[in-house]
Amino acid sequence: MAFSGKYELESQENYDEFLEAIGFANAKTDIKVITEVLQEGNDFTWSQVIPNWTWTNKFTIGKECELETMRRSKFTTTVTMEGGKIAIPFPQYHFIAEISGEKLIMVRASDRGREKERGE
Repeated sequence: MAFSGKYELESQENYDEFLEAIGFANAKTDIKVITEVLQEGNDFTWSQVIPNWTWTNKFTIGKECELETMRRSKFTTTVTMEGGKIAIPFPQYHFIAEISGEKLIMVRASDRGREKERGE
């Protein structure tokens, strides 16, 4: 499954609750979010872009890597792909992304809630 592309946030469910669950309750949620993905084989560069802030992680499927959380904390993990879905275990939640048609679907789930975003 090819993930490369630029996806503008189309809709989100439970995002405010998710941000509160991970201690990011004061984040603005009414802004334009762009997700940019560059995939070259199993190598990925994944960025979330909003006005005045960009969050980028680079990883290779199946290899241990150092990633950064939205709060800029670094952690070590292994990103996997199964059934066309990318899975990343972040410290406070589990992230899953997949392509459905022309849309990027991202789900973040923690023991305190679940959030879903769609972008095209």
